[in-house]
Amino acid sequence: MLILLSALLPGLLSGSLVAEPLLPVQAAPDVWHQIGPNPRQYEPSPLPIPRRKRVTEVPPPVPGETPPATQTGIPAAPVQASAPRLTRYTLCLAAGDKDLTSGIAAARAWLAEASKAATPDTAHGAAAQCLGQLLLQQGDSAGAEAAFIESAGQVPATDPAAAAALQTMAGNAALAGGRAETALSWYDKALSPLPASAPSAEDNAVRGAVQIGRARALVALSRLPEASGALQEAHRLAPNDPEGWLLSATLARRGKDLERAQRDIEVAASLAAHGDPLGAPIGLEAGVIAMLDGREDAARKSWQSVVALAPDSAEAATAKGYLDQIGPAPTSSPAASPAAPPETSR
Repeated sequence: MLILLSALLPGLLSGSLVAEPLLPVQAAPDVWHQIGPNPRQYEPSPLPIPRRKRVTEVPPPVPGETPPATQTGIPAAPVQASAPRLTRYTLCLAAGDKDLTSGIAAARAWLAEASKAATPDTAHGAAAQCLGQLLLQQGDSAGAEAAFIESAGQVPATDPAAAAALQTMAGNAALAGGRAETALSWYDKALSPLPASAPSAEDNAVRGAVQIGRARALVALSRLPEASGALQEAHRLAPNDPEGWLLSATLARRGKDLERAQRDIEVAASLAAHGDPLGAPIGLEAGVIAMLDGREDAARKSWQSVVALAPDSAEAATAKGYLDQIGPAPTSSPAASPAAPPETSR
């Protein structure tokens, strides 16, 4: 990450998060024409940050199943001397990884079998959850949303945290399908149970992640002040989540508050670990902020670092487009010595 933003964010190298002094922005209104073929598509769009797996996207505990312990979407096996125990849920996800179409068919068959139970059932919930995750991989966001809600309906009333996790997954699916209003309703339901009187750091991190989802939905609905408030709450609950700071930097940049945008992108960069998938989006956004601030060389170096960091990513493709439009850095050549005056005859 220091390589990614070393030229753009010198404060990070010294451990400081104080934004470097900003240059005049007289050229800012015209800069959009330098960094994108159709900048008006970029500015008002939903926060353009691909979602990574979050705590709230990890399958919640299912009685009798292997508890989730990773952020990969596939529960980790319990620590034991013998070989890991495979469950029908893990096998369902593995089948989808091997062949998505056949995996979805198998998940549907399992769900049909499990749904015959007359009362809420853990197998029913696990089958619906697996189907939702596979449908989301297929791009069927509406089907995934419905499956996650069906799974949430199987969670006992005594476990509101598990239901909230599934409601958040439904919100993420709805947002991926462009249904921001629906997504917002699921996020709000996930937050509706009152937090514990003494919430743990993990509890706060989960609620902070939901607030980040709310912010994305609110931006899509053009409710920007509310989105800013949601991000402030996310910062309070999960101050070490780089995604929240990245989104608030993007939101500040769109509001033309470049000083705030610079500050927040520095915080995001300081929190993103080496190899974090947010590295490329952070670098891309940092370059946009620098360009709008009149620091073309810093923007160029940041976008070049994005290309070097993740050459096959969508962010790298965007960065290459920006670099093509601003062109290479100007080169300076030593000033030519003035020619000697012609000698005159005496």
